[in-house]
Amino acid sequence: MRAELSDYTHLTAGKVREIYEVDDSTLLMVASDRISAYDYVLDTEIPDKGRVLTAMSCWYFDNLDFPNHLAGGPDDQRIPEDVLGRALVTKKLKMLPFECVARGYLTGSGLKEYRETGTVCGIELPEGLTESSRLPEPIFTPATKADLGDHDENVAFEQVVEKLGEQRAEELKQATLDLYTQAAELALAHGLILADTKFEFGLDDAGHLVLADEVLTPDSSRYWPLKDYKEGVAQPSFDKQYVRDWLTSPKSGWSKDSGATPPPLPGSVIEATRQRYIEAYEIVSGDKFGDWIGTCV
Repeated sequence: MRAELSDYTHLTAGKVREIYEVDDSTLLMVASDRISAYDYVLDTEIPDKGRVLTAMSCWYFDNLDFPNHLAGGPDDQRIPEDVLGRALVTKKLKMLPFECVARGYLTGSGLKEYRETGTVCGIELPEGLTESSRLPEPIFTPATKADLGDHDENVAFEQVVEKLGEQRAEELKQATLDLYTQAAELALAHGLILADTKFEFGLDDAGHLVLADEVLTPDSSRYWPLKDYKEGVAQPSFDKQYVRDWLTSPKSGWSKDSGATPPPLPGSVIEATRQRYIEAYEIVSGDKFGDWIGTCV
């Protein structure tokens, strides 16, 4: 018999996920259809987004060579009916206080910092790089975990060492770069460039490093179509950039510097964003999104 959501204690609510306690050793992680942009959680939801995030995370957990936090499959009986397909039962871990970001290409906040200093998180890069340049080798650019409504802040590797010790910091760096390399190869085999991504890690009771949270979803990663890649220009992507672009366009009537809450998204933007998330899953996995839904209903 399936559990009810009311059977569990609600612990935390993030921008996208709700966390419940199943028992002393496991949690229920529920991905909502909420979407955030510019540190705001928008009033408008994206249908099926939570299921896409869950499906994509599960696919990568199955295909990456690294211990992960899953404690059951997507149809586990401990998952209540009303969140089936967008929830996972996971192990309780002692979470480490850094977003572990790997970058293979220069864009976003990394490009902004490079243009100002020639470095990203204290890492010196060659001169002459531009928007979407491929880096000589992937780099580890950690960030602090921000509270809801605040910005994640890029930090130098030395700050990770100071907080966690040199051995653990080096372990985090190596795990992040190894996982990025694995995932980038998987994505490239399906015609996608994984420009950058962020991982979160926790420690189990034995102190071993475990991959946690979501992995390699359009919320945590930048995917670009390989066939359209061109250095020097912004790339079409499968993440929520479509939403960001609409919010900062004249059509929205909103400014990210205004302090005002972003307006509701129009139906066309909602559906286009939904299709981008679904397409990302289908390209990476080679499976139809409808088949994933079918296994969880």
